[in-house]
Amino acid sequence: MSVSDKEKEEIEKSSAPLIEHLIELRRRLIWSLGGFFVAFLICFFFAKRLFNLLVVPFKWATQWAGLDPHKVELIYTAPQEFFFTQVKLAMFGGMVIAFPLIATQIYKFIAPGLYKNERSAFLPFLIASPILFVMGASLVYFFFTPMVMWFFLAMQQTGTNDQVQISLLPKVSEYLSLIMTLIFSFGLVFQLPVVTSLLTRVGILSSQALAEKRKWAIVLSFVVAAVLTPPDPMSQCGLAIPTIILYEVAIWSSRMIERSQARDRLAREQAEAGSSAASNTPDAPSA
Repeated sequence: MSVSDKEKEEIEKSSAPLIEHLIELRRRLIWSLGGFFVAFLICFFFAKRLFNLLVVPFKWATQWAGLDPHKVELIYTAPQEFFFTQVKLAMFGGMVIAFPLIATQIYKFIAPGLYKNERSAFLPFLIASPILFVMGASLVYFFFTPMVMWFFLAMQQTGTNDQVQISLLPKVSEYLSLIMTLIFSFGLVFQLPVVTSLLTRVGILSSQALAEKRKWAIVLSFVVAAVLTPPDPMSQCGLAIPTIILYEVAIWSSRMIERSQARDRLAREQAEAGSSAASNTPDAPSA
């Protein structure tokens, strides 16, 4: 059977009427929404504990600033503010917890329409994506958020005869928005190698094109960091520098994929040449 015949056979196996695709889509959506709703309820039940866990980097920052970490205080100025903060936190936690299930449902929906080699190529990226997101979120939690809060705490002013007392009393909603924005920003930035690798594999990008656009990527990294992070140089550099490093990782990953594709293409051409030569060899004359 030729390669084209194998492709035709896979296409016939993956073909299905439109109504079957819609039924399958509905099933995957129900599983995804159901998983998110269950995760949302669990996170909402533990919302206060989760919020206290997110406040830990703030406590580290107060300790770095020479203050008492046991006296960390956050406020809310509207009666419903803390309730809606818990709802946002539950949605955030529910999405993070349900992401593996949602990604699996997306893969199961699109997998029947892919070739066997495309499915095997897609799986590593499906696994790498949440791992890289967790790495970005961990960088925010353990290093970046304490550094940012320490920077803001250092701007406080002690009251004396010549100056007034200026203290940092963050609102619960604003603190949650800050740390959620940082986690999503770093999590998305850490997807850069995955996105570029997928685009390289399908032929849209190349390592040479990425290397040639390196200068523009550096400038764009600082522009995006200025938009996504708080307006201070530390936050902007803290996001821009990892983005530049990840861009270099993306270039290296693209080169590895191109080399692998070149080896596979060479092996396939040699196999086809050997098969063609064998088929064109005349039969030995009979005695």
